Amino acid sequence: MSLQWKGVFPAITTKFTAEGELDLEGFSANLKEQLAAGVDGIVLGGSLGEASVITTAEKELLVKTAISLAGNIPVVLNIAESVTTEAIRQAKLAAEWGAKGLMLLPPMRYKADDRETVTYFKAVAAATSLPVMIYNNPVDYKIEVTLDMFAELAEIPNIQAVKESSRDVTNVTRMINRFGDRFAILCGVDTIAMEELLLGANGWVAGLVCAFPRETVAIYRLTKAGRTEEATRIYRWFMPLLELDIHPKLVQYIKLAEAQAGIGTEFVRAPRLTLVGEERERILNVINTALAKRPQLPDYLSITIN
Repeated sequence: MSLQWKGVFPAITTKFTAEGELDLEGFSANLKEQLAAGVDGIVLGGSLGEASVITTAEKELLVKTAISLAGNIPVVLNIAESVTTEAIRQAKLAAEWGAKGLMLLPPMRYKADDRETVTYFKAVAAATSLPVMIYNNPVDYKIEVTLDMFAELAEIPNIQAVKESSRDVTNVTRMINRFGDRFAILCGVDTIAMEELLLGANGWVAGLVCAFPRETVAIYRLTKAGRTEEATRIYRWFMPLLELDIHPKLVQYIKLAEAQAGIGTEFVRAPRLTLVGEERERILNVINTALAKRPQLPDYLSITIN
């Protein structure tokens, strides 16, 4: 099954009501904004999607709702499980629901060694025909997927991409030097996305796109079209917002940004709590300062990226 691992893939937030129930109306409204802005794929159930607190039944609803709206835009489901058998079950369910690809984290809770991690990835990939993107995030999940590990994974044809979230931009060059175009590389850290795109990354699994989809897609397309000065101008404006993506409370921060931008709400599911007091005022100041200076964008949707 083919999937073009390039472009902007929003890591969509999961929308909840004030009572903590799934808010499909709010989810759909935000998703329509993403699609209108020109995103290239959708990632559901990631860290930003509060994967640890949504049920399998809710994942099914989210996947099927996204597919009903997305048309030809691929919907990718994240798998973040502690047990290999459960990860395999989730992969099979994702295919049944109609997802076009998987994003796969290393085993959760247990810090697997290199051999265990590679075996886990291979077992899940072997259980499905869906294309797989490995999520390499040693900062938050304490397991680094090294180049030697990718060399072992290269023999599995449906392991096709990496969400590169090590926060080390040189990993893009190392991956390309060693593997050429065997693996598509998508930046997973908002604050270094333009740098990694310039170094050859194929795409961007983005966070602040949830609140600012047009600006995110504009940066991607302008950068890939060689219009670096225009892209840099937007990126510099965006940076204070992008820094919200690298905080432990990225979910609350980005949902607050969605609310201020008019395409979401602040509601999270416990044990997370919405922001209060000085912290909320500080983040609101970052968001509202940026909104007051929101840049005019060129006609980025007319740019064709090969």
